Amino acid sequence: MSAHPNYDPAEIARFESVAQRWWDPQGEFKPLHVMNPVRTGYVDQRVSLRGKKVLDLGCGGGLLAEAMTKLGATVTGLDMGTTTIEVAKLHALDSKLDIRYLNETAEQHGGIHLGHYDAITCMEMLEHVPDPAGVVQTIASMLQPGGHAVLSTLNRNPKSYALAVIGAEYLLKLLPKGTHTYAQFIRPSELAKWSRAAGLEVLDVRGLQFSPLTFTFTLGSDTDVNYLMHLQKPF
Repeated sequence: MSAHPNYDPAEIARFESVAQRWWDPQGEFKPLHVMNPVRTGYVDQRVSLRGKKVLDLGCGGGLLAEAMTKLGATVTGLDMGTTTIEVAKLHALDSKLDIRYLNETAEQHGGIHLGHYDAITCMEMLEHVPDPAGVVQTIASMLQPGGHAVLSTLNRNPKSYALAVIGAEYLLKLLPKGTHTYAQFIRPSELAKWSRAAGLEVLDVRGLQFSPLTFTFTLGSDTDVNYLMHLQKPF
């Protein structure tokens, strides 16, 4: 475990400043609302969520956690934003969903949940932490033998900079300016290398493509910008 907390307080503060609007489908998190059914479908297809103990790491206001719960998973959500976690708790209460939300880092949680989960999701978080490889190691430690992890992040190349930063934040204004730091984007080869080093097998890599004309996301083979990676811990 790292001697320093594996999170960036400035990143947490930025998301905390808009936490009350997590569930506004027309607000700052509109792209996540549009993306969520596609991501949830991919996770369920790869993992088969019903009856599974699932950890949603970097859960935010609970979009994915609630969707997975509705598909029959028993979900725990972790996030370092205190307001964000409160928003998630309140929305789950309003939705009459039983989800455990905790204000903890992956490392704090992992220390007492070794080999605990059937599946772990970590969506759009790795590019916001100082040591993403360390998070992958912690994810591996919390999975049961045969357990699954589904991670999503942003590729690092000129196309992703043009679309995810310049396009999404400045031209289309889909995201607040400063949401992403290009230098922290992660190539699939890097994420696969960290995953193998943590003892995880790479089973699938899938692109998540956005159409500004229809404002929809679809799964495909193009991993140049957003992508998902399905990993498994060997039995």
